[in-house]
Amino acid sequence: MATFVFYLTLFTGFVALLVSVNFAMAWYEYANRDPQMLERGHTLRRLFFALRLIVPETFFLALTILLQPIGWLNRKQPSPCTTETPIIFLHGLMQSPACWLWLKFCLKRQGFTALYSIALPPWKDVEVLTERLARQVDRVRHATGLQKVHLVGHSMGGLIARNYLQIRGGAEKVDRCLLIGTPNGGSKMAPFSLSALGRLLMPGSVFLRRLAEAPLPAEARVCVLYSRHDNLVIPYENACLEGATAVELDRVGHVGLLFSRRVLQVLVDLLQEKTP
Repeated sequence: MATFVFYLTLFTGFVALLVSVNFAMAWYEYANRDPQMLERGHTLRRLFFALRLIVPETFFLALTILLQPIGWLNRKQPSPCTTETPIIFLHGLMQSPACWLWLKFCLKRQGFTALYSIALPPWKDVEVLTERLARQVDRVRHATGLQKVHLVGHSMGGLIARNYLQIRGGAEKVDRCLLIGTPNGGSKMAPFSLSALGRLLMPGSVFLRRLAEAPLPAEARVCVLYSRHDNLVIPYENACLEGATAVELDRVGHVGLLFSRRVLQVLVDLLQEKTP
């Protein structure tokens, strides 16, 4: 037991260090952009605010890392017998479908039952992952007999959803596309990615330029949810997307968005909204 506690403490400490470095790099970026941040100084109030960001983000990141094996191994999907629009969840880079467990649990309590997720291994090419999404969309549509699905993507998963909509012609099969903490304009944290997919997240990459040049299809209603205090999408404005509805949040980090009550409420409101 003592050994388990030791390694758990060591792991949590490493995650806390990683998260702290992320937020420090974000602060460095914004301080260089706005020198007034330096003039306000490191007051006790600002240090407490920083802790309110770092501590929850550390917990949520550590939790999703520990839950990763469940996401890769558990392939159980809901019954296709449904009359509600199915929802397909797309996780981010270096995550697994297990990162959606809490959000899916909360949505089930709100009455949503047709909740699907797919694995997006970080060692696969983005087009291979997009094709995997296309097959899942068709599989769900044929199983339920419904014409459209909803897509909910977090981080890199949102870019795969956009690739499917804008480049691969999947818009007519999608009702709503909700992007959570997605680096639509790239992120300055991309060079630190451990996956080749991270190169696609570099601001100005060929992949992002191609998406930016392709118009958002009118058929799919796209909404972005982002946080001013995202520690991985830097600058946070890069989560915005021209032509899409935007919901700005604050006081929550990148992974914390998956556990945010505010995000849950926005999702419920949007997913319950009828197609005009």
